[in-house]
Amino acid sequence: MDSLIAASARALAAGDALGALKRVALRDDPPALALRGIAMAQLGEHPRARELLRRAAREFGAHEELARARCVVAEAEVALAVRDFGGSPRALASALAVLEAHADHANALQARLIAARRQLLLGRLDEAEATLTGLNGHSLPPARAAVAELAAAELALRSLRVAQARAALGRAHDAAERARVPALLAEVKEAQAALDRPAARRLLAGGEQALRLDEVAALLDSDVLVLDACRRGLSAGDAWQSLARRPILFALALALAEAWPGDIGREALIASAFRTHQPDETHRARLRVEISRLRALVAGMAQIEATARGFALRPLAGREVAVLAPPIAGDQASLLALLSDGAAWSTSALAMALGDSQRTIQRALAELETAGRVRSIGQTRTRRWLSPPLAGYTTILLLPAALPIA
Repeated sequence: MDSLIAASARALAAGDALGALKRVALRDDPPALALRGIAMAQLGEHPRARELLRRAAREFGAHEELARARCVVAEAEVALAVRDFGGSPRALASALAVLEAHADHANALQARLIAARRQLLLGRLDEAEATLTGLNGHSLPPARAAVAELAAAELALRSLRVAQARAALGRAHDAAERARVPALLAEVKEAQAALDRPAARRLLAGGEQALRLDEVAALLDSDVLVLDACRRGLSAGDAWQSLARRPILFALALALAEAWPGDIGREALIASAFRTHQPDETHRARLRVEISRLRALVAGMAQIEATARGFALRPLAGREVAVLAPPIAGDQASLLALLSDGAAWSTSALAMALGDSQRTIQRALAELETAGRVRSIGQTRTRRWLSPPLAGYTTILLLPAALPIA
């Protein structure tokens, strides 16, 4: 490694992208291309950064697999920043194997962190936990330790382990202060502030009550039947019944829970589930069928009794019923929660994270754009979507796979 390459690498490690570019801007050898790519990524020029990193990886010879693996890891981090999940994760896994075989532990740890953060964004919490398990935050450099603890904190929050999240954020704050990276410290402080913001609303007879994440966790751990409209399901102690893929059954369960301890009329149930205010006999017959399906699904938590005018929810063991609503109303709450992170998302990445089709996401984005809640940049295949930050509350409960309850 010559002196200019070494000086450029040191500048990048210190966060001085312009200083790094001054030393290698006119060079086209593979190490200089890789450093230029990393510098461009730090400056926010992500398309140019990916082009330079791919060119560097191609130009490194077959005998330089370690250098090529480092380029793959750097490009994977850029792809994460632009929310591009179209590439196969096997390329990153292969690069990780090469780095570990050459005992490049620092870049191997970086590859693991990138993989874990990607899995968290896609809601694959079990995979993210397995990836993070092998990391020991105490043996990492301060900057990487802070990122690792941030990922561990997000994993804990998405699983509603609030005490573990607070501890991880405390360690992340200490590591970020040691690293002296202002952007990293600001990210940690923002994550800590989210713990004290409302995360959901508990609907009450006379209004609603804002709940923080720790209060939501306490409610779910209590002996209460919770209709969770954030993750679309029913919770009672350790039992969880998801209705996320059964919108009609969820609409019926929500209407019954909101009417508890009373009953709700058949016409109101038909209006909420089938979106019609002029029911006929076919709607009434369909209501009976759907109520029977819902009754079978929640048999271990509650009974659904027929009354003179409709149906009533009767929890087992004398439980109370609580309705947990999202902090923001609307069918696109989860979509807005993903977009509120400040990154520019493609429709394909949003569809992958939410488990919906691209056409469904495109229709939802068109509605939100008409309402002025999101905006797009670019055209056709390069089009990306942005939303202003949702201030005043946290969107943890609206993110994909946020509540894996055993």
